[in-house]
Amino acid sequence: MRSTTLDIRDGVFYINDRPTYAGRVWQGRRIEGLLLNSRMVQGIFDDLNPDTRAKWNYPDGPWDPERNTREFLAAMPAWRAHGLLAITLNLQGGNPEGYGRQQPWHNSAFEADGNLRGDYQARAERILDRADELGMAVILGFFYFGQDERLSDEASVLRATDAATDWLLERGYRNVIVEICNESDHPRYEHAILRPPRVIELLHRVAERSRGRLHTAAGRLLVGVSLCGGQVPADELVAASDVLLLHGNGVGDPGQIRQMADEARKRPSYRGQPVVFNEDDHYDFDRPDHNFLAALDRQVSWGYFDYRRRGEGFAEGFQSVPVDWTIGSPRKRAFFERVREIAGAADVTR
Repeated sequence: MRSTTLDIRDGVFYINDRPTYAGRVWQGRRIEGLLLNSRMVQGIFDDLNPDTRAKWNYPDGPWDPERNTREFLAAMPAWRAHGLLAITLNLQGGNPEGYGRQQPWHNSAFEADGNLRGDYQARAERILDRADELGMAVILGFFYFGQDERLSDEASVLRATDAATDWLLERGYRNVIVEICNESDHPRYEHAILRPPRVIELLHRVAERSRGRLHTAAGRLLVGVSLCGGQVPADELVAASDVLLLHGNGVGDPGQIRQMADEARKRPSYRGQPVVFNEDDHYDFDRPDHNFLAALDRQVSWGYFDYRRRGEGFAEGFQSVPVDWTIGSPRKRAFFERVREIAGAADVTR
């Protein structure tokens, strides 16, 4: 039996039949129905390349994927207590150095033929189970550029899509939004089916394969796909998505965040889907205007993306491996304190 059901009704998010942040208004902005989130994609990270594995050693010992997931799980209640309602996790992670062209490490929950790796699956289940217990949603990415080549061919991509979909359904998760791939329009993707316009085939595939198999308002898995920072999905992609996933990377002007939300909602096929920024590396929360604030101005959910800058210590960054999953740096504290302020005293649990 599962504890948490995520639904979309009239364009807003519900958890267990109640709108998220029920009744909450912050500084004149309606927060009810939003999904404040953070990019935590390395929760199941490992490196199967022996030549690069030592790059991820902890300050006090060797790299350990089980330690990484244990510490992730231990930190989740604190994130939730601050009012965070969703995390983004990815079966192929994200760049553990933040940004960079070369990705020689091997971090993939899929075998070359598309079957799920048991160790990755077990770690992911522990995180999804804990999110379910805490009343949190998970935006679960299947594929990531720089690692999609770990799948041998298009047939393997299809097999991986089906395997991940069936696993979610067999486990009965009702708190998941499937993000087919992170930044689908990135030129580093090697399989054409993961890039627009063909990625729409995978959105339809997950939706149809799961149809009628979940006890939720949609009756199936919710699906979406993100694009690179500053990009807005074309009309065909909007039509195929339950959630419009936007990225604010490279968007230094908060006004552009507002424009992106407006533009997405003006697509002819837009039918009231929620708009969610689930990656943005702009903070400046103490300024009169910033990207988080701009998203709230358009009643759009916003997601924090933090990586370790050159010369910074272990406490910084949720994407840089090894990860300190605690709220242990000034930048992390600034985000979580702002989330707690925005979420307020509203009952955000059920």
